[in-house]
Amino acid sequence: QVQLAESGGGLVQAGGSLRLSCAASGVTFTLDAMGWFRQAPGKEREFVGAIRRRDGITYYADAVKGRFTISRDNAKNTMYLEVNSLKPEDTATYYCAAARAYYSLMSSYRFGNNYNYWGQGTQVTVSS
Repeated sequence: QVQLAESGGGLVQAGGSLRLSCAASGVTFTLDAMGWFRQAPGKEREFVGAIRRRDGITYYADAVKGRFTISRDNAKNTMYLEVNSLKPEDTATYYCAAARAYYSLMSSYRFGNNYNYWGQGTQVTVSS
């Protein structure tokens, strides 16, 4: 089993930045990739980005490309999401997820069904 815990959310003005963290614990050596998703009130969950643990390759949704950066520290079993140039439409609960399966195509990590574990989420609110 793997447990995921997000942190770092908060209230920030438009144009500001935050760094979200996702700490994994448990049987983490079974994980191949980790991802970030978000869900705004009244909207469906959407993919933000993902990172493969073994090589650090990343993949982002078009909506955040160039503004968000995912990184990982395997020694700490932690994934990070740097969010810059925040917009009010970035307001959402941000969830991290972890996948055991390896997919050669990073785009496969867009799909929530390909993840095995989920965190509880951290709220990001961007004021205009």
